[in-house]
Parts: sequence; structure tokens; C-alpha cells
Amino acid sequence: MLEVRGLTKRFRSRTVVDNVSFTLHAGQITGYLGPNGSGKSTTVKMLTGLLQPTNGQILFRGQDTRQDPLAFRSRLGYVPEEPNLYSYLTGLEYLQLAGRLRGLPETRVTEKANELLERLSLIEARWAPISTYSKGMKQRVLIAAALLHDPDLIIFDEAQSGLDIANALLFRHLLHALAARGKAVLYISHVLELVEKVCDHVIVIYQGHIVADDSVQRMRELMCLPNLEQIFAELVRQDDMELRAREIAQIMAL
Repeated sequence: MLEVRGLTKRFRSRTVVDNVSFTLHAGQITGYLGPNGSGKSTTVKMLTGLLQPTNGQILFRGQDTRQDPLAFRSRLGYVPEEPNLYSYLTGLEYLQLAGRLRGLPETRVTEKANELLERLSLIEARWAPISTYSKGMKQRVLIAAALLHDPDLIIFDEAQSGLDIANALLFRHLLHALAARGKAVLYISHVLELVEKVCDHVIVIYQGHIVADDSVQRMRELMCLPNLEQIFAELVRQDDMELRAREIAQIMAL
């Protein structure tokens, strides 16, 4: 559904994303992992049109997204890591605004918005200003806004951040439900245990380069390692975290 070819982003002389290529398939949940500063956020900003690539192509159903960016964005749902919302709007008003911007009919927008707010346990707060919402509530509003127009490609960037246990479990089931409906899902998270449980496929980026692009099961077999946490540590050349933690604790006593 979405194909990334040779995607590169340079800021002056510094290359942040270097010749990155991968494919997102319909009905598949793909995890996109990497340590801080590896190029994850820059990749996502290019995919969503917030940054223009220095080189490379982003193809949606075979067409370069730069040829008709508005058409591409109409098929894209995006949940950013930070819930930056119009705090003076109510939850319902925000979704109505999002629906109008997507060109949905007014009556259908309100109906779908209320249905999503109901399922996301926000219906009682729909008339309250977003400024009174907790971080988890704001995150659920963003999830609703991303799904409102029934997109084909959905990008979740740390979307479970701030969710309580019940809503985090709901979110996990939601990812599977979206994939079952044929959506292509790109899931960015630092919670490796969750990525291992929900993702069909995992891409690991390190220092701007793709260092792995495969299923978790196949990576376990190829690298002879038992879980994604150890695979990730090996791929991104992390040193002994347990030793470093002990050293930090020892510094406290100095």
C-alpha cells in the first residue's frame, strides 16, 4: 500500500535519514523502532508531509504522494506522540472540526464523533473543554480524530502514551481490528513488549539506516535470541544496560 524508496533527509551537512526503503502492506501492523535520535520522528514527519525529503520517494498505491498530497492525506490517519489540541474546544467540537476539514457531511461527522467518543469512554466529557482533559483523554481524542474519516493508512506515534491500563488494552485490540479491516498500520513505540505482541512485522532504524526489516519470529530465529528486547539491544549496539543502571545507582552514594 505504501512504499518508501531511498528516503533521505539532510539538515545542512548532517544526514538524519539515509536512503531508507520499506513497504507497508494492507492488513499488516508494522512496528518502527529505534533509539532516540535514530531518525524515527524525521521519517514520520516526511511520511505525513510535515517535512519534505531531501531525496527519495513515498508512493501510495503506486503514486508519488507529492503529485497529489491532499488526496494522500485524505487516506492517512495520524496520531502524534504529543496531544497538541485546541484546548478551548470541547472534545466533540474538535472532532467536528476534524471531520469538516476532511470533507465529511455535517450530520455524519457528529454521528460518528459521538459513536467514537462513546466507544473511547469520552461521551460524558464531550461537552467539556479539552483544557480540562487528562493526557490520556486527549490521546483518545486524537485517536478518534485519526479514525473519523476511515483512512487506509494509520500512523500511531507512541499513541498509547498516557493511556490507563484499560484503554491501553483497548488500544491493543484496536490495532488488530484495524488490520483485520485491511488497514495498513505503522506503529512507533518504545514499549518493546507491546510491539512484540501486536506487530506482524518490525523495522529497526539506527543512526538513520534500516538495520532490520522482518517479522519478529524470523529475527528471533536468525539472531538466535529469545525476544525483541534482546534483538533490539543487539541491533542498535546498546551496551550492558544492567551494568549502567548499577553504575548510576552507585553514583548516588558518592
